[in-house]
This record gives sequence, C-alpha cells and structure tokens, in this order.
Amino acid sequence: MKNKIFKFSKVATAVLVLGLTAVGCTQDFNELNDNPNLTQTPLSYGVFNAANKLVTDATRNSFESGRVTLPWVQYSAQTNYTEEDRYQYRLTSGDALWRNLYAAAANYKKIIDMNTDPATKDAVSAYGPNENQIAASRVMLSYVFLQLVDTFGDVPYYSYGNQDPDFQALKVDETIKPKFASQAKIYADIMKELKESAEMVNTGDVVFTGGDVLFGDGEKLRRFANSLRLRVATRLKGVVPGAEANIADAIAKGVMRSNDDNVGVTYENSLVNPSPMYNDFRTRSDFSVAKPFISLLKGETGTFGFDPRLYQYAAPIGTAKGSILDGGSYKDADGKVIDWKDPAKYVGQPYGLDQSLSTSQSAYANFFSRNVYKPNYTEILMEYSEVEFLLSEANGWNQTNYINGVKASMEKWGVSDADIAAFVAQLPPATKETVLTQKYVALFMQPYEAWAEYRRTGYPNTSILLLPNETGALNVPVKGATTYVFTSLIDGLNDLPNRLYYPTVIQTLNVENYKAAATAIGGDKMNTKLIWDKN
Repeated sequence: MKNKIFKFSKVATAVLVLGLTAVGCTQDFNELNDNPNLTQTPLSYGVFNAANKLVTDATRNSFESGRVTLPWVQYSAQTNYTEEDRYQYRLTSGDALWRNLYAAAANYKKIIDMNTDPATKDAVSAYGPNENQIAASRVMLSYVFLQLVDTFGDVPYYSYGNQDPDFQALKVDETIKPKFASQAKIYADIMKELKESAEMVNTGDVVFTGGDVLFGDGEKLRRFANSLRLRVATRLKGVVPGAEANIADAIAKGVMRSNDDNVGVTYENSLVNPSPMYNDFRTRSDFSVAKPFISLLKGETGTFGFDPRLYQYAAPIGTAKGSILDGGSYKDADGKVIDWKDPAKYVGQPYGLDQSLSTSQSAYANFFSRNVYKPNYTEILMEYSEVEFLLSEANGWNQTNYINGVKASMEKWGVSDADIAAFVAQLPPATKETVLTQKYVALFMQPYEAWAEYRRTGYPNTSILLLPNETGALNVPVKGATTYVFTSLIDGLNDLPNRLYYPTVIQTLNVENYKAAATAIGGDKMNTKLIWDKN
C-alpha cells in the first residue's frame, strides 16, 4: 500500500465514532463530528482505502483470525493458549470484529453520502465518476455485512437501495439503538445490492482517478461484484428465494476470469504498515500450520496425493524466525540452509491439544511460510480459484472448472508449471467431496470463508479435520501416550462452532434489540445454526 492511503486518519477516526454510534453507543458525539479542523469533503479514495485496510486489519489479524477461525478450520494450531483452538475464544475478539467492521461500513456509507449530496458530489467527482464510487462502496458494504451476518446471525443492517424499516444501521440521525434485521432479509438484500451495483458500474472508466489500490477500473469492480454475488447465492440456494436465479444471472453477467481479477488488500513492504500477521510474527511465535492440514497436503489423508502447495504454505521444521522475516533462504538457528523440499521437514502442530501437552509437541511445529509472513502480503477478499470451484458446483461438479480452480490456486502461490501438471494429472474426478476439499485447500489464509463453507457443506469431512471427542496423534510421546483426545471447552459444541457470541457491549447498550435478536435466532450460543448451515 502507498502511504497516501493513511493521510486522512482524522477522517477515518471521525467515521469510526460514527460507526460506534451506529451499533448501540448512547453518547452524543455531534460536537465531535463538527470538528472545524476536519475537512468536510475529504478525498473519497482516501476514505475508501482506509476502510479497505480496516476490513482486513479487523478480519485477518492474529486475534480475530489467528486465534479464532484460522485454527477452527485447522489451517493453524497454536503452540500456546490452546484454549482458543478448543473454541474458548476471547470475547474481546468478537467485540473488536463487530466494532471495526461497522466502522468500515460507516466509511463506505460516507463515500456514498459525499457522492449523492448535491453540496459535495461535484467536488468528489474529481476523484472518480460518482456512479463508480457509489458502486464500489455498495459492493464493499455488501462484503462487510456478509462477514457480519455469516459470523453472528441477525445483525443491524444498512442498505443503499432498500428503505425497509428493519434496516436501521448507520442511520445515527434516526436511531442509536438499531434493530437487528433477519438473516433472510439481509442475504436477499445483499444479492440485490450486488446485482444493482454491478449494473451501475461504468466499466469503461476508473473507479477512482487516483489512489485506488483495490480495483483500479470498473470492469474489475463489476466482475468482483458478480463473483461475490455468486458466492452469496451459492450459500443461500434452497434457503432464500431467488438465490438460484442470482447464481445464473451472476455467471451470465461475467465473473472473474483469471488471477488478474483477484481482489485483495496489499500491505506496505515496510515496517510502517506491514500485514497484520507479519507484524505479529516479529515479536511472537504462537502459530504453526496444523498437523491435520499438513497431513492432507502430504497425501497422508484425503485422496489427492502429495500437494506441492505444502512448500508454499509452510516453512520447514527448524526454520529460524529471522530467515522468514528476511524473506531469504530458510535457515536454522546456526545459519545453515534447510532443505525446504524435504517432506520430512513438515509435520505440524497437533490440533486441539490440552495446554499441558502443547509445548512438548512444538519442536515439530511449522511456521507459516515466507510467502505468508511478508510485510507486503496481500489479504485476499476473493480470488479466481474460488470462482472456478463455485462454477464447478453450479455446473453439476464440472471437471473442467474443478481443474481450473486447482491450477489457479497453484499458480497464485507460485507452484512450478511442472509440479502443477503432475498434480493435476493424478487428481481424482470431480465430485462434491473432491471439489469442496480442494476449495478448502485453495482458501488457505481466508479462514472466515472456509469456516462458512464447512458449515454449509460439511467439507472437508472428519477424515481430514479432527473434531471434538476424536483421537489425534502426538508428534512426541508424553508419559508413554502417543495419542490424545480433542475436547471442546464449550458445553454442547461437538463440531466446529456455528457462530460467535454477540458482543458484550451490544448486550449492555442495546439490550432490547439484543434480546429480540437472540430469541429470533434460537439463542446467543456458539452452537446456534444460521439459516443456511445444513451441516
């Protein structure tokens, strides 16, 4: 990212305050929002990029990702604090996720307001066509609210194009204690918003004239909107009316066609604004790639054989942190170069250990690779490989789309052409299980989407994931024991969690609407299923 993205931090702070009021804070911040030192028409692309960074900061960091969904889908396992791997997550993580996503949503709404208000629309049109700025903000609002509803269930919701009285979020002039809209209404409106957003894009023009590091041009924005609608509609087919029609329409209108269409937030190649996970790794060493995931990549489980993405996802055992942070060759603590293509160097941390066992196993832990732990890592919002897997499903588990998805993932991660050809040549045929399992492999480091897919489909299944009450293998025997039992720390939760608890601040400051929402979804519990959770 360029430094200019963050020049308008005072604007972002003001909008953050707006976001807090939108989700239940009762203090009157009008005087703060009238600060004479703040420009009334900030650079819209600055607000947009600040909001995009806030989204990935909030969802891909070492807490809301690394200690919540990243281990739950068993891409990682913690070498310390294993209570969180066993589902007892810190409630502050859910609070922060909620707060920051609503703050980002308020930023996107601010851009819409600037581009629709007669007093400011002409001024901000200097930064890009009004229609494209509005469309980009609507699409990103859809992305943010999809994350919120997928994570919590019924939530306060805002829509640009739908004045449903249940949609009360972000309207601080009208209410500071918004209702929680139903999941069915939210999902239906997200599909509508994405469809209308794609249709309003001027594909022959830029989104912003300068500073846009997410889309660049209207065509890429349109393809992202259609691809995201395909994701949402696939999740909702058979559950929300119109989902199947949205699948067909999104495909017909044009989805991603190559890795050039991938959409993500790229951080700076510096220590000023590095990626969240890299920044955490500079001072901590809590995460290993999980043993179940490494076993799948090595071909010890599943039906795919050895997957060369193993070498792109994980660092070999014994790698010194400094050599990863430097981005060079993998070296041990003595500076000796490690053979990073030796499969024996990849074992992973057993998942779901009791805290008393974790330290004894960490000698065989594998850090994330230098491809992940780098300052200018790109946190993907959606990529072409996922689209091909969605197309495979839409086309009756189509073989060509399935192979395209695998190839696209491998190419994105830098696997050689020869290794890609060899792996694809021995792929088992496309079925529901093989397509969805390969989709899981491709979604590495996108844990919220992988979590949603598991809840929707049940894949990868228990032949790959370790579920509560099942027995796992230790790397090192402990007091003669070579196995352990994964025990959930949440009563009644014997599968992956179904949702996060509503934030504690909402339970306190928006009591009436919180209670109504908790009742509507079947209880504010981690094992309460969302409307599309059929697993």
